[in-house]
Amino acid sequence: MTVRTCLPWPDKRLRTPAEPVTEITDEIRAIWTDMIDTMEAMPGVGLAANQIGVMQRLAVVDASQERGKAVCMANPEILHASIEDREYDEASPNLPGVHAKISRPRAVTVRFLNADGEIEERDFVLLWATSVQHQIDHLNGKMYFDHLSKVKRDMLIKKSKKLSRR
Repeated sequence: MTVRTCLPWPDKRLRTPAEPVTEITDEIRAIWTDMIDTMEAMPGVGLAANQIGVMQRLAVVDASQERGKAVCMANPEILHASIEDREYDEASPNLPGVHAKISRPRAVTVRFLNADGEIEERDFVLLWATSVQHQIDHLNGKMYFDHLSKVKRDMLIKKSKKLSRR
């Protein structure tokens, strides 16, 4: 089990879009394993590779109750999003101690390369959908708080800085 360190905000890699993955190799599978271990240790329901300094379009999500159902994705892209939104309280290990309610589509259809190197399309709903969208944002160099107004975003970042000085 290898738990990797999450980059602290405002590390510039968190604002840098990750590079596409050209093929699924044993090295990619090893990164996914570390990402799952890191996600479980948080505990969280998803992790994007650039959160741990790996600048490749890799993500893992596991919003199951029993855990152990992680979906490993390379180059995930949203093909379809529901019209109906859902609010969820989101957070990130890159900005510890704070969270905010974010509204996102309730369901999404995502295409990605799976662990076998095959293109897969899968529907995600509720917390799974929220987590997938959150991870894709990370891979595009966006943070969840980018969905907030400037005032709320600034307050959230200020609060996190204050908590980290303690």
